Amino acid sequence: MIEHIELFFKSIFIDNMVFAVFLGMCSYLAVSKKVATAVGLGAAVIFVLAITVPLNWLLDQYLLQPGALVWLGSEFAEYDLSFLSFIMFIATIATMVQLVEIVVEKFSPSLYNSLGIFLPLIAVNCAILGGSLFMQSREIETLGLAVNYGISSGIGWFLAILAIASIREKIRYSNVPGPLRGLGITFIVTGLMGIGFLSFGGMLTGGDEEVKEVPKEVVVDATDIKKEIENQKKIVN
Repeated sequence: MIEHIELFFKSIFIDNMVFAVFLGMCSYLAVSKKVATAVGLGAAVIFVLAITVPLNWLLDQYLLQPGALVWLGSEFAEYDLSFLSFIMFIATIATMVQLVEIVVEKFSPSLYNSLGIFLPLIAVNCAILGGSLFMQSREIETLGLAVNYGISSGIGWFLAILAIASIREKIRYSNVPGPLRGLGITFIVTGLMGIGFLSFGGMLTGGDEEVKEVPKEVVVDATDIKKEIENQKKIVN
């Protein structure tokens, strides 16, 4: 249970897709002019990551890793299909994005029109592919952790685009210098938010490190020095 909680908060705050590794910046900058559209795209990203990361975990565990095909028989134990990872991951992502696009167009035409080309472009959003690749590189052990990582990474991206959209709506009424209006001030605010999110880096590290014992040699040396100081004081007196 602890590892699920730790992974959840770490993926949202410490390893945030936008502020830690700067993935998905294209959609983050283009669709963050209004809170409503930012919420819609953020929800779509959460859904896609929540589905694709576990699916790609299953593909990686039972198809792509070296020796993953052993369940088909011992003669398949030496097969290595890891070179197909990118193709398989992108195919899974594209399928889910197509499903999201159909659902959004059916039930929310106004949101579909607001998102425009950026809704189908979720398929090539590097944050979406990054979620599956990070899942693979970090060797997430169970399907439950993969689901957790997908949802929490999506929530982190959602919070990032929601925060910048809220700030950009307020900035419209601020006296921003002419050369910095638009993307200029957005980049500055994003950098400051990234620095702010770095402060979460120590959130889950307290108490993790074991207390190291002081080497006996150091203790002996310190004792000898103390005795020597006392002897010198006696001599002086």
